[in-house]
Amino acid sequence: MKFSKTSFRFYILFLLFHLGLFRQEVLAQFVIDGEKKKDVISFDLVNNLVVVPITLNGVELSFLLDTGVNNTLLFGVTTKDSIAIKNATPIGLRGLGGVNQVRALKSSANTFAIGDATDINHDLYVVFEEQFDFSKRMGIPIHGILGYQFFKDFIVKTNYTSKKLTFYDSEKYKKRTCRKCEYFDLEFFKNKPYVAVQLGMGSAVSKVLIDSGSSDALWLFDEANYIQESPKNYFEDFLGLSISGSIYGKRSKIKSLQMQGFVFENLTVAFPEITMQDSVSFFKNRKGSIGSEILKRFTVTMNYGKKQMTLKRNRNYKNPFYYNLSGLTLSYDGSMQVKELQDVRSEGLSISKPGSDAHPGQASIVVDPVYSLFTAPKVVVAEIRPDSPAARAGLQVGDGIIKINGVYCYKYKLYELIALLSSKAGRKIRVSYERGDVLLKTSFVLEKVL
Repeated sequence: MKFSKTSFRFYILFLLFHLGLFRQEVLAQFVIDGEKKKDVISFDLVNNLVVVPITLNGVELSFLLDTGVNNTLLFGVTTKDSIAIKNATPIGLRGLGGVNQVRALKSSANTFAIGDATDINHDLYVVFEEQFDFSKRMGIPIHGILGYQFFKDFIVKTNYTSKKLTFYDSEKYKKRTCRKCEYFDLEFFKNKPYVAVQLGMGSAVSKVLIDSGSSDALWLFDEANYIQESPKNYFEDFLGLSISGSIYGKRSKIKSLQMQGFVFENLTVAFPEITMQDSVSFFKNRKGSIGSEILKRFTVTMNYGKKQMTLKRNRNYKNPFYYNLSGLTLSYDGSMQVKELQDVRSEGLSISKPGSDAHPGQASIVVDPVYSLFTAPKVVVAEIRPDSPAARAGLQVGDGIIKINGVYCYKYKLYELIALLSSKAGRKIRVSYERGDVLLKTSFVLEKVL
């Protein structure tokens, strides 16, 4: 048999492919096991953010699902963790607003699973910086962030009310007509989705990032047309975390945001203290980002293959937009020993012998107190907004919060405490806390900002 040069080249490529030498490139994607057309998993919704269970190289973890990131990140790992990562190479990373790089590892050929979908050649970045620890701020274990590498392989529907994530095999997906839905064309830059909106009724079209990893409603990068000093319409605040550390900036409100037929009025907006040159490459004409405070008001379907996003409003759609009414940002930091009195109906009862001289034939019941000792996470003030109700009441960063309205903090999940501290303007909050070895008490009233 004779081969031309061209046919011989294709023959060699055929052999290399079937010998597995191109295995890495071919299998670098998520695939649903078996003949299934879709899979459905439950997720936790914490501070507006979607937290999904995943498995990395056989270890069960919890990851944020974030349209605003390109590469998968793993963080919060310690020497106690037994997570084996493969083919690790040292690199430096830089996040939003960051100047200095943080140390990290790039790892390839990992097995990553979410529900019935598996990628056996998954790339990820391992970040070691201690300040980039979402677990302490969110109150549940958060080990990493999953973004584009998942969304690119499926059509992904996030139902914020039922807390269900459905992902469909793109080739087997059959689109259904939805008369109550709005369809949006997406543009991509560095594998991140952007959509056109109007920042004010009748205003020009602006491009914003769809960022499901932001718990805020809206971030804008140009404050010139929105911020004013007289009368002052903003306040300084902590905005969030990036891999480079904390992000600060101004918070205000804008009159409206229009997304085709959907219109939001008097919504919250943040202006981070960054510039276009700060370590981040920006999409041309990008004005900012839409976060999960808006996205949670819809069932969101992302179809990266067709460059389309579908929104269908849910029961949260008409909820008003509020800022943190207390000014407190709480975090877990360390642990504390708790001594708790047990229920005496089941324990701690003793019965004396009957027939005493004073009351012959009667028995007396003696209740002995029974306590349990255990370790609970310590809740501390991580950030506090200047001139907020909590700041005026005397609370400071680093104070350990023991009780809120008479209830020990360990009886709540951290995000439940945060919700309590923004529950209703006019509500009085009583706080027991410690500063060093001194136990203190204070109180304040929740109030609206702007």
